[in-house]
Amino acid sequence: MNRARVAGAERVPPLRRYKRYPAYKDSGVEWLEEIPAHWEVKRLKYVAPARLSKLDVKPDDAVYVGLEHIESWTCRLLLENQPETVDSVVGSFKAGDVLFGKLRPYLAKVARPDFDGVCTSEILPLRPVGECSQSYLMYALLNAAYIYWLDSLTYGTKMPRVSPEQVAVSFVSLPPVPEQRAIAAFLDRETARIDALVAKKERLIELLQEKRTALITRAVTKGLDPTVPMKDSGVEWLGEIPAHWEVLALKRRAKRIQTGTTPPTSETTYYEDGVVAWYGPGSFADELPLQAPTKFIAESAVRDGVARVFESGTAVIVTIGATIGKVAFMERAGSCNQQITGVTFDRQRVDARYGAYQLKRLEPVLRGIAPNTTLPILDQEEVGYLPFAIPPDVEQRAIAAFLDHETARIDALIAKVHDAIDRLKELRTALISAAVTGKIDVREEVAA
Repeated sequence: MNRARVAGAERVPPLRRYKRYPAYKDSGVEWLEEIPAHWEVKRLKYVAPARLSKLDVKPDDAVYVGLEHIESWTCRLLLENQPETVDSVVGSFKAGDVLFGKLRPYLAKVARPDFDGVCTSEILPLRPVGECSQSYLMYALLNAAYIYWLDSLTYGTKMPRVSPEQVAVSFVSLPPVPEQRAIAAFLDRETARIDALVAKKERLIELLQEKRTALITRAVTKGLDPTVPMKDSGVEWLGEIPAHWEVLALKRRAKRIQTGTTPPTSETTYYEDGVVAWYGPGSFADELPLQAPTKFIAESAVRDGVARVFESGTAVIVTIGATIGKVAFMERAGSCNQQITGVTFDRQRVDARYGAYQLKRLEPVLRGIAPNTTLPILDQEEVGYLPFAIPPDVEQRAIAAFLDHETARIDALIAKVHDAIDRLKELRTALISAAVTGKIDVREEVAA
């Protein structure tokens, strides 16, 4: 695979290639800094007053926009999953409005609908009037400096938000209408190019992840020698395995299968001066190693028996919740919450890393056997009865070493692609901010 292409060889023009305006002036707004000399600065309430009308009930045929329907920083509306009912007051908007999410403004939830509808009361519909276009206003509100400044005004700790009044009195830079159209057209074109590159790289990550999954599945069910005789495993989803391998219930090769615990939050000392790594579902990734702990807890929680410590080499499985079935490997001892079950293998019979790879291969099976309920749960007994393909010790170690090496290569490629995506997203944000504050002159770019 071409490493330069993986890392992001497709080039998007850097900001320095664009012209600047011939003359600038102080905007009078600290976060906005200088703007082109012929631009204006106005309070938002004069160019796009908010629609504050509310409805007690969502009309049956109305399109509903919640914060979850607006993608952060991209203005993209994701309307596929429409709720049947909305149990709260909603706001109304019209085609041509700009929608601005006032809850957690750092998420930059901004959109330009071309249809009438209703929205959560956490979204502020703004109606451009006079010499202000919808598309330009949308991009102006995506200016990173504006978003971060507005975020500094939020109130509320758990649910930080800005008030409609704070948004109304905020400032926006306003070029002449022809320039607004040119800037919006330029940003539509350039952000579409960047988004297309991001989509290609995200698809590449999916392909690499599929390759890693296939590699693990092949190694832990067929072995590394393609010439060995095979036999039917007797398990439908396992298929054929090498004739000299065994298939046993997981519990017959596990020393311990136990679920984690959460120390009582009412006892604050358990969470002070923590030194014991404590993991939750957020510590699981696509890679096998367990990622960063959720927090660290005090040793007293272990001494008092309200937290369990799992030894290094334990395979851990998310057995409750939305990410049920995810598997990881504890490379060092630690504790887990009650959503996670640890499997410590009998080291005399099962290589710990081989066992973890076997469970990693079983992620789809684990999700499949979990009950289809609001809160799916896998109990320890179900985990213990999982059929487990077991080769001789020497093969286990060889398979684990092979997968360590090959998955590390794939994971390194995935990390490079993620870095390239991050750089493209940063460029997208910088391009929008530069264009709507006049740091670059894009009028000739549109005319070209």
